[in-house]
Amino acid sequence: MNKISIDPITRLEGHGKIEIFLNEEGEVANAYFQVPELRGFEKFAEGRPVEEMARITTRICGVCPEAHHMAASKAADAVYHVEPPPAGKKLRELLYSAFFTGDHTTHFYALGGPDFVVGPDAPAAERNILGVIKKVGLDAGGKVIKLRRDAQRTVSIIGGKAVHPVCGLPGGVSKALTEEERQEIEGYAKDAVEFAKFSIKVVDDIVLANKAYVDLIMSDAYTQRTYYMGMVDANNKVNFYDGKVRVVDPEGKEFVKYAPSEYQDVVAEMVEPWSYLKFPYLKKVGWKGLVGGMDSGVYCATPLSRLNAADGMATPLAQAEYERFYQTLGGKPVHNTLACHWARVIELLYAAERWLELAQDPQITDPNVRTIPTATPTEGVGIVEAPRGTLTHHYITDENGIVQKANLIVGTTNNNAPISMSIKSAAQGVIKKGQPVTDGLLNMVEMAFRSYDPCFGCATHSLPGQMPLEVIIRDASGTEIQRLKQNC
Repeated sequence: MNKISIDPITRLEGHGKIEIFLNEEGEVANAYFQVPELRGFEKFAEGRPVEEMARITTRICGVCPEAHHMAASKAADAVYHVEPPPAGKKLRELLYSAFFTGDHTTHFYALGGPDFVVGPDAPAAERNILGVIKKVGLDAGGKVIKLRRDAQRTVSIIGGKAVHPVCGLPGGVSKALTEEERQEIEGYAKDAVEFAKFSIKVVDDIVLANKAYVDLIMSDAYTQRTYYMGMVDANNKVNFYDGKVRVVDPEGKEFVKYAPSEYQDVVAEMVEPWSYLKFPYLKKVGWKGLVGGMDSGVYCATPLSRLNAADGMATPLAQAEYERFYQTLGGKPVHNTLACHWARVIELLYAAERWLELAQDPQITDPNVRTIPTATPTEGVGIVEAPRGTLTHHYITDENGIVQKANLIVGTTNNNAPISMSIKSAAQGVIKKGQPVTDGLLNMVEMAFRSYDPCFGCATHSLPGQMPLEVIIRDASGTEIQRLKQNC
C-alpha cells in the first residue's frame, strides 16, 4: 500500500501531519490526521492556587490566551461560589469581543483566506497573507493590521497586557475602566464594525461570486453530517462569553442544552493510539468511531456549528448576514465544512457589534468591578466559546483553593474526530486513480482541516502521559556527544 505524507501541514497553530494511504488501484483507502506534539497543562495545574490559573493557562497558547484567561476566570468564580458584579462581567466580555474580532481576522486573512483569495491550486509561495494582500490591495492589508492593533490595544487597556491578560480574578476583574479609556475603546469598536462589513464584502466579491468556489463548498468532499455545539444566551442567540451550551442533531433539532457544571453528563472523551489529541463525543449517543450521522456521538464545535446550534445572532447586522447565509446555502443546518469560513466572518461582525455595544454601555465605567469571595473553595467549571470551539476549564480544589485535579476540553479537541473525518473525505474526493498528486491537490486536502482553524498548542494530551522523545546533544563543531531517548 502506498503512502502520501503531508508533514508538516501548514497555516495552523502548532504542528500536525496527514498520512494518506492508497490501495493497489491508487485510490484513497484511508487518511489519518496525526498530532505528534504533547503539552501537559492539566498536570501543571495541580498544586497551584486556583486564582493563578487565569494567568498560567494563558501561556498554553499565544494565539488565544484570552480564551483560556476567561474560561479559567469563570471556573475560579465557580470554585469560590461568587458572582461578578455587572460591570465586572461586562468588562470581561468587552475584552473578549475585541479579542474575538482580532482572532477571526487573523484566520480569515492569513490562515484560511489564502485558499480562496489566492486560489487552492496557486503556487505554495503565494498562498499566504502576502498573496492575499497582493490580490485585494495594500489598503486592505492596512485595514487588517489596524484591526489587529486596535483589538490588541483594547485587550491591553482592560486586561493589563496585550497578549497574556492578567485582569481576571475570582469574582470579577482587577481594575475599572476610566471614561477616557472607554472613549478610546469606542473609537476602535466603530472602526471594527466597518472592517467587519468590509470583510463580508470580501466574502461576497471573491468567494460567493466565484461559481467554482461555491461548487467546492457545496461538494460531497467537504460535507460532514454531525451534531453541532455552541454557547447560546437565554434567547438561543450566539454568545461567546456566557450562557448555556446547546447541541443540535444533524437535522438541526435541539439534542441537549446544559450549564457548565453539567458538561460531564453530556461529553465523554476517547483516546486513540495514533494521536495525542483526545476524541470527545456525546455520551448519550456513544462512540461509534470516526463516522457521522444521527447514530454517532461525533459533534463539531466551530463557527459554523455555533450558527447551526443557535436560533440567530444577538446583533442586527450579524443577524441579517445569518439569515442570508442560510438562504444562500439551502437552510439549516449547513453541513458544508468550508462554509465555516463564511460563518467565521459573520461571527467577526457580531463580535465587532458587541464590542461597540459594550463600549457604549453606561455601566461599563462603574467602579464596582469585583465581588470579594467569602465562601470556601471547592470545585468549578468555566465555559466560553473560543474562536475554534467550546472551551471548558474544570478545577477541583482543596479547602485552601489549591488545585487537586484539572480537566481542559479545548476547541480543537472537540473537533478532533470531525477533522479526521473531513481529511479522509477530502482526500477521497480530490485524489483519483491515475491522476498525478500535485501540490495543489494536497493543499485541497489541507483545506479540510483549515476550515476548523485548529490550534494544537492547547489541544494535545496524552494518556497515560508518555511520548516518544529523542534528544541529540552536539558540541560547538556539530559533533554528536550524547543521544537521549524515551519511549522510542
